[in-house]
Amino acid sequence: MADLASGTLTEALADIAEDAARVILPYWRTGVVAESKADDSPVTRADQEAEALILARLATLYPGVQTVAEEAVAADGAPASAHDWFWLIDPLDGTRGFVEGREAFTVNIALIHKGSPVAGVVTAPATATTWRSAAPGGGAFRRRFGDVWQAIKVRNRPAAPLAVMSHSMTDVEAGRLASRHGCVNWQGMDSSLKFCLIAEGRFDAYPRTGPTSEWDTAAGQAVLEAAGGRVMAEDGQPLRYGKPGFGNGGFVALGG
Repeated sequence: MADLASGTLTEALADIAEDAARVILPYWRTGVVAESKADDSPVTRADQEAEALILARLATLYPGVQTVAEEAVAADGAPASAHDWFWLIDPLDGTRGFVEGREAFTVNIALIHKGSPVAGVVTAPATATTWRSAAPGGGAFRRRFGDVWQAIKVRNRPAAPLAVMSHSMTDVEAGRLASRHGCVNWQGMDSSLKFCLIAEGRFDAYPRTGPTSEWDTAAGQAVLEAAGGRVMAEDGQPLRYGKPGFGNGGFVALGG
């Protein structure tokens, strides 16, 4: 795709994700009610309306590309297989924290080619911040809504690396998992924001043992890899996409 090679693709995705954020924000800290899906995860009108906007915009800009989006999968089931090119979309990652009024929820859009995330955008509506990969080999960038893009990259691993962990873990579990990757200190956080904070050099590792869905990780992986980091599955290979059921096993995201 010419837009992927030029970098204009993720600029377009950033505009879409930021428009989705503007759909989401009026529901934040307003007592929005969540319903439970079949897997017992929460969903709100904000999730559904943001996904509808993203799907409509992608269909207009890039018709014919397969979409795998969280709420569509919850309603209709996952596709039987992935195409060579497909979108992975999480319109509101971190819904539980969103409902509770926390800031770490995100909009995620990623483009997958033959199992690899080749482009990704993550937007944090609460802080009006977006991260994106550029053209292949062109690095990663961050901006506040309306500002210019600024280049970001992972930091060299410091003497005392910091881990960022899922809020769903107990302190004991998180401490044990962080130490396994050489990190004495750690911080809990929701959503794909964890990948982006490693990408901009604020943390060094995000290990995960529990299951996630591919739309939870793909955009963040694209940003982190573009910034010089890596995301490895339990077999030590890069985390791949289009797996049966679109689910992930354990992985670790690392900076420099």
